Amino acid sequence: MRNFIRATKCLSDETRIRILNLILQRECCVCEVMEVLNISQTRASRNLSMLYDTGFLKHRREGLWSHYSIDTEGMEQYHQQLVEAAKTALKNDVTTAQDLAALEQMECKTGVCAS
Repeated sequence: MRNFIRATKCLSDETRIRILNLILQRECCVCEVMEVLNISQTRASRNLSMLYDTGFLKHRREGLWSHYSIDTEGMEQYHQQLVEAAKTALKNDVTTAQDLAALEQMECKTGVCAS
């Protein structure tokens, strides 16, 4: 029960929900999250770490760059259900639609990612 409570608390933050929505679209590096959401590297990394620590994301490093994706293989069933609920809830949300449109235009910028 404790892990479920941590997971729901993690998703109770707008920034983390917006980040999760981006990563549901595709793997993202820290710089992409920073630029799309217009947040600092520290804030992006802290929120990505929370999503990772709670079991929603997996992490891969490529040199200095940190890339995050949905941990579909390692997720508990309740994580999957929470992710599906978030996807459904955000389907017609204007802010997250704008985030996804901005992500489509984005490319990882060499030298920016380092978390």
